Amino acid sequence: MESDNGAGHALSDFLMQLENYNSSIPEFVVAYYLNASGFESQDQRLIRLIALAAQKYLSDIANDALQHCKMRTNSQVTQSSKNQKGPKEKKYVMTMDDLVPALQEYGITAKKPHYFV
Repeated sequence: MESDNGAGHALSDFLMQLENYNSSIPEFVVAYYLNASGFESQDQRLIRLIALAAQKYLSDIANDALQHCKMRTNSQVTQSSKNQKGPKEKKYVMTMDDLVPALQEYGITAKKPHYFV
């Protein structure tokens, strides 16, 4: 029974922290899409929790796409920069070629429209 109380205390602390949390995804956007899908709640903490989960999901996808971009860029740089000397700050440009495999890891299929191919 004592572990249940500890878990309840941790959950209570987490819910208190949610009251002060501001997500990168605005709450009204999350509430709009929840309402559009048939979900309605007056509890702002629940909306913030869903916003936090959505932010984490998008962050994971973006991070995976960045890793794909770094691998692609590093393979291009090693082939073309044998004459350059000294460290240089790298700037990455993420493309659909980086995003598509990252999305596929999460079960999302993305394709370029035929007029961009």
